[in-house]
Amino acid sequence: MALKSFIEVSPDSHFPIQNLPFGIFKPEPASPPRPGVAIGDYVLDLSTISVSGIFDGPFLSGTDCFLQPNLNKFLALGRPAWKEARAKLQNLLSADEATLRDNPSLREKSLVPMSKVEMLLPIAIGDYTDFFSSMHHARNCGIMFRGPENAINPNWFQLPIAYHGRSSSIVVSGTEIIRPRGQGHPSGNSPPYFGPSRKLDFELEMAAVVGPGNELGKPVDVNEAGDHIFGLVLMNDWSARDIQAWEYVPLGPFLGKSFGTTISPWIVTLDALEPFACNSPKQDPQPLPYLAEKISKNYDISLEVQIKPAGQEDSCVVTRSNFNHLYWTVTQQLAHHTINGCNLRPGDLLGTGTISGPEPESYGMLVRADMEWTKVTLTKRSNEEIP
Repeated sequence: MALKSFIEVSPDSHFPIQNLPFGIFKPEPASPPRPGVAIGDYVLDLSTISVSGIFDGPFLSGTDCFLQPNLNKFLALGRPAWKEARAKLQNLLSADEATLRDNPSLREKSLVPMSKVEMLLPIAIGDYTDFFSSMHHARNCGIMFRGPENAINPNWFQLPIAYHGRSSSIVVSGTEIIRPRGQGHPSGNSPPYFGPSRKLDFELEMAAVVGPGNELGKPVDVNEAGDHIFGLVLMNDWSARDIQAWEYVPLGPFLGKSFGTTISPWIVTLDALEPFACNSPKQDPQPLPYLAEKISKNYDISLEVQIKPAGQEDSCVVTRSNFNHLYWTVTQQLAHHTINGCNLRPGDLLGTGTISGPEPESYGMLVRADMEWTKVTLTKRSNEEIP
């Protein structure tokens, strides 16, 4: 029989009792940040639940991880603690459990309407790495930058390509993004263009949130990498394509990417995503042994991008894609990141790269290989008019 909560949850809600994503929120503007989980239209305050003594299992008893302003201390405890917390919360919120259901005082203190809270970044992000793991996206970009005959470099099929991004400009969804200024390609013999980006783009991504890290010099085995990933967030890696195209040779993205990256406030755990696990694409050639997984899986997660033009009431769908289009899995990404001895830490963020499918309707960005630019008026823009 399907698990059911005593809290009424709409059938189309993203937050049933089977999900229970973790985040950081403020119940009131003057309140300190505290951890919570989403259930229907409510946020369950984990600091209140923790103080009440409900987390009494072997991994969470006595810990103050839910009295912190971010989730990093909880992430550092590892998968046994995550599983214990998830099992305890599912039981606490279930229709058959009286502890919270029949305690009006505790319910009032711990269940906050989602409409009244302010959501914050769920983690303190020490480092951020952005991968390039969708073959369809790699081909689309390669055609634009190098032509169809050299669309994907040979090394792309041997290792998960990535670059180190700027963690200080990662913000929670809903934060205003200011149109960046920078240089663009010169026209003829003129100096490079300088000014607000004329080709501001989104990138439909997801990102893995690192749990326990690894010691410097000690790589993570690819078959154990899942124990180092707490969960996934949605991510929009804003991109200034004109600035990026002018600067990216020879060292890659810089000002065209570092001005802003948006992530969702809720982290969906890998345990919650397990029912959506699916086979990953066949990798040809076979990856080197350190990337060869005994069980290689992706997740069947439908993704959609809508754009609401300035002054319009309705938004329009511009992209429909799926997480299962990734060629390199998140566990392979993490294992590769550490193979040289690089040490990851709790709260580090590993972006998947743009998640594009095989059809133009599933490309995870506005730029297309078959056109120079798709003209869309974005809602976030500076006071300066852009042609």
